[in-house]
Amino acid sequence: MEKRDYGAAVAALNTLQSNFSIVDAIRKSGKGMNKQAIPEMIEWCRKVGYEPSEFDRLKPIHIAGTKGKGSTSAFVSSILAQYLPSPEQSDPKLTKIGLYTSPHLRSVRERIQINNEPISEEKFAKYFFEVWDRLEAVEKASDAPLDGPTKPVYFRYLTLMALHAYLAEGVDSAVIECGIGGEYDSTNILARPTVTAVTSLGIDHTAMLGSTLPDIAWHKAGIFKSGSIAFTAQQKEEAITVLRERASEKGTTLHLVDIHPSLANDEIKLGLSASFQKINASVAIAVAAAHLRALGHTSIPDPTTTPHIPLPAQFIRGLEQVHWPGRCEVRREKNVAWHIDGGHTIESIEVTGRWFAEQITSSHPRSKITPRILIFNQQTRDANALARALFKALQDGMLSGNEGPFTHVIFTTNQTFSGGYKPDLVSINTNQQDVDSLAVQKALAKTWSEIDPRANVAVMKTIEEAIGRAREITSTFAVEVGKESAEVMVLITGSLHLVGGAIEVLES
Repeated sequence: MEKRDYGAAVAALNTLQSNFSIVDAIRKSGKGMNKQAIPEMIEWCRKVGYEPSEFDRLKPIHIAGTKGKGSTSAFVSSILAQYLPSPEQSDPKLTKIGLYTSPHLRSVRERIQINNEPISEEKFAKYFFEVWDRLEAVEKASDAPLDGPTKPVYFRYLTLMALHAYLAEGVDSAVIECGIGGEYDSTNILARPTVTAVTSLGIDHTAMLGSTLPDIAWHKAGIFKSGSIAFTAQQKEEAITVLRERASEKGTTLHLVDIHPSLANDEIKLGLSASFQKINASVAIAVAAAHLRALGHTSIPDPTTTPHIPLPAQFIRGLEQVHWPGRCEVRREKNVAWHIDGGHTIESIEVTGRWFAEQITSSHPRSKITPRILIFNQQTRDANALARALFKALQDGMLSGNEGPFTHVIFTTNQTFSGGYKPDLVSINTNQQDVDSLAVQKALAKTWSEIDPRANVAVMKTIEEAIGRAREITSTFAVEVGKESAEVMVLITGSLHLVGGAIEVLES
């Protein structure tokens, strides 16, 4: 491999994606998660030169869940950032915070952050090829032909690379978000996290985790560890029962978190505005408090004995200043208010619908002729069920009479531009034939037309075209009503891949 820059690293990383046929075969086999995943991951660590115990130096915080695990991780990291060295922190207990999340929106570097900034392209390339070269050296040094792949798959590779980068960079607190599940997730090689947490649970990844809430709770609780404090958001009783049992098996006690009063009564304006973020922020408060106490900030009350700790000024700043693009985000340009959220499960799309309904009812009353636009895609799950759930949530949340939630609905693929994809946004684990034929989008259009025959429904090949069409509708409306400041609300949702591509188009 001659070039060693960021582009070369992303190109090499993309070769480690599982293609659609492999992913589909696993899904259809019903075999669930790979029980050998953790032993395999430990072996990959050793090939790169690490024992899992070495990651204890990162004082990791480990977060699993179905909904809100990324947002919760971002809240935790934002709170911890207020305790970095500064004039008011005369005796800082931490100097660098790692934040490892997935998926990324625009750049794969977003997954590996230090002090709430993605690592640079130069550092990404450096650490990517350090791991790559160590694995190549192991392959060359082996006398016998290696049985199986010589590199871990995409997510495992990035997990290894992130942990390697964090150790090399001197990170002393790392917030690690699980990928899928918990028990067999590649991040679960962490031996001694300071704190673990399970955010809100729902039904997702059923082929791997099972189809019931207790099944899913069992997997998520796999991150609990003896010696680590364990928290969970309030859940249905059947899930709590399993989480408690698993915590006991793992040698720890589970602490339940509900919404902090300062958030419930809107004393604090969260950086992520939707009402459902209040529970994620509440879990983050408990997690950050327990972690900071473990680092030596003993003036912070113990969240395991004080259910709703009084919030220090640093916590309030962290909650208000959190930045997590593509989740309940509103961006404005002339004539358009883009409402962007990566909801991609039935539960999360219902929550997105309620958030958008809140946004509509809190905005100025619109006239009957004001357009409202949806841009939607979901390439891999039951897209029709998601579309119906979104429609129902909007109907329940904001409308009376027979008015439909959108005047215009645009279904697109996740392809960013007519020329193809930015390398960071390439995904080979979707059915390319379906993408090329717009099969999912045409089915969605048919479904929506049945749900709401009044809506103007269109199918478009790329996100760029969909956004262009939305801008045409909004500018035409402004001209028709003779009001330059006229603003139309657009909701972009259904997939984090769509949201990432949309932000790329909006900013390019």
